[in-house]
Amino acid sequence: MADVSSSTNTTPTTTVRPGRFKEFWRYFRENRGAVIGFYVFIFFLIVAIFAPLISPFEPSTQNRGATLVPPAWQDGGSWTYPLGTDPLGRDMLSRLIYGARYSFLVGTIVVILAATGGILTGLIAGFAPRWLDTIIMRIMDIILSIPSLLLALVLVAILGPSLLNAMIAIAIVLQPHYVRLTRAAVMTELSKDYVVSARVAGAKLPRLMFVTVLPNCLAPIIVQAALSFSNAILDVAALGFLGMGAQPPTPEWGTMLAESREFILRAWWVVTFPGVAILTTVLAINLMGDGLRDALDPKLKRS
Repeated sequence: MADVSSSTNTTPTTTVRPGRFKEFWRYFRENRGAVIGFYVFIFFLIVAIFAPLISPFEPSTQNRGATLVPPAWQDGGSWTYPLGTDPLGRDMLSRLIYGARYSFLVGTIVVILAATGGILTGLIAGFAPRWLDTIIMRIMDIILSIPSLLLALVLVAILGPSLLNAMIAIAIVLQPHYVRLTRAAVMTELSKDYVVSARVAGAKLPRLMFVTVLPNCLAPIIVQAALSFSNAILDVAALGFLGMGAQPPTPEWGTMLAESREFILRAWWVVTFPGVAILTTVLAINLMGDGLRDALDPKLKRS
């Protein structure tokens, strides 16, 4: 009798698919600028989290005998104040370190507020009857037709100048981007088979919106969140520079620029370092956003 064990014990070969994170990181690291931006972002995040431990001085501590001291490598400088001091004798390095904390706080809160409101509104517009969808999108178009900084200034003028009101105003300004993006993604997903199957199976509207459709719309929203983070930092710095954002003596980068602009010819460091901090942070986040887009958009992936 023939031995059939050899023919029945064959194991089919299977292709093991890498985990989602490994796959994401493989595509993300192909963009070297994005990887550099990611590491710079992590560096600033660590500085912001551990600011009380890293900072050599309290950000509001004044030394009237050491006003406008230049950086340590310049004539007249001191290693006590490596990046110099401002017109009130406050350590520039300490204020920059604490400024990172305020910038990341602003970016995080603005993105949470704008994304939450925008995603909910976009989902409603995508599932709503045509007349309600039209009303919502026309309101968003009106908001987008107004220059963002001008609208933020008007809102802060109504609410009152403060860092909290500046964050609320910027979140309102950025919200239409999430609404349009979410609505477009929802409209694309609604025609797909898995949504039709869920409808036929009797899925209720809340489950259809938040469990079935929303998870498949998150990729472009994540990219938008990264870009909104950098826009929030820029806008709050602009409002601070105009005196409508964080108020002195808050060590916010835009406010630091506003306090020191009259000394730009006498003490270049009081304006240069906050400006470089804003530039570096925003550039790093934008580069990281490009990498997120390349890694999350299936149309841009290369096999």
